[in-house]
Amino acid sequence: MSARGFDGCKPRTHLAADPAYVRAGNSWAYICLPGDLANREIAGHSVGVRHDPDLVPAAFAMLRFPSGDIEVLHTDRGGEFTGERIERMLDVFGITRFLSNPGSPLRQRGGRIHQPSHQKELVYANTYTSVERLRSDLNRHVWWYNHQRLHSTLGYLSPVEFTQQGNTL
Repeated sequence: MSARGFDGCKPRTHLAADPAYVRAGNSWAYICLPGDLANREIAGHSVGVRHDPDLVPAAFAMLRFPSGDIEVLHTDRGGEFTGERIERMLDVFGITRFLSNPGSPLRQRGGRIHQPSHQKELVYANTYTSVERLRSDLNRHVWWYNHQRLHSTLGYLSPVEFTQQGNTL
């Protein structure tokens, strides 16, 4: 493994997550999009009305593969990633949590791998009148992002096509 900790990892083994906030009606909602570091695929997703530890298990509940496939979860040091509930979940599945230091290159490459494009393509491009609308749009966005959106870092393939060809970052 390289100094960055994830070069050449197999799909589903190394995920990164960094929740973002979204205006929904008169309040804020939070989204969690754990991303696969091997292929940029959004592995799971969740929407919540509080910035709390419930976001992460809810995103893991949306995985299309067994949580036991995950070896490492790269995150920042936010409270949603450091509570006892998260510790138990990670222990049950044998997942090692990597908490990055503020401003570290791994944090920028790992934890925020998806956030800028999602903020631009989903969050800033739409006005959400409710959390339900955000949740519905996020479901569609995840499918589009994984199956149709072409990524320059993946040789202009979608994450699904990239993985189907046996490639990894």
